[in-house]
Amino acid sequence: MIECKNLTKIFNKNKNDEHTALKNINLEFKAGEIIVLKGASGSGKSTLLALIAALSKPNDGEVIVNNKRISKMPDNFTSLFRRENIGFIFQKYNLIPTLSVKDNMILPLIPSNPDEKVLETAIDKLLEKFSMESKKNILVKQLSGGEQQRVAISRALINNPKIIIADEPTANLDGKLSLDFIKIIEQLKNASTTIVIATHDPLFFDLDFVDKIVELKNGEVIDVINS
Repeated sequence: MIECKNLTKIFNKNKNDEHTALKNINLEFKAGEIIVLKGASGSGKSTLLALIAALSKPNDGEVIVNNKRISKMPDNFTSLFRRENIGFIFQKYNLIPTLSVKDNMILPLIPSNPDEKVLETAIDKLLEKFSMESKKNILVKQLSGGEQQRVAISRALINNPKIIIADEPTANLDGKLSLDFIKIIEQLKNASTTIVIATHDPLFFDLDFVDKIVELKNGEVIDVINS
């Protein structure tokens, strides 16, 4: 599903503030796996997520997803690839507070001009799954943190992605909501979704349904634990 071959990412190359964020990363993730990236701030976790999601390009090496060399694609093709294949769950949700739950969920699909009835059905099914049916037309700014997280997850799933990318998804959640999120992740795994999570949260490090834990330090892989 996902191959990282000799990945190196350097920011501000050949400048005084040059920084090597990733150095010679080689990893392979299978379809339907849950992968947890761990490491201190600045270890390269978020940079690796960005490369896997084709939000950034490596200086050297390549990322291959489903036999597509996404790191070699022109930008207009990577945008389409993300829209069709990847759902994002962000640390701070990245919702628009002055829009409704429904409108926030629709946003990722606007460029593809989806059928309105099909989209409405998909929204209703997701909101029902996360017990958010009554919030459909509520403005996001009126929701609790846990409710906003569920909206963010629903938005990530609206295009039925093959891959979920989650960057510190429990950083703004309390203990109970973090456990609720973990249950949702387990459900997604059971639906054969490939999930890559970057996190400091120790709750993720002992889960029996996590397939692989990759530890990064100073931009290098220092350990890979397969369960």
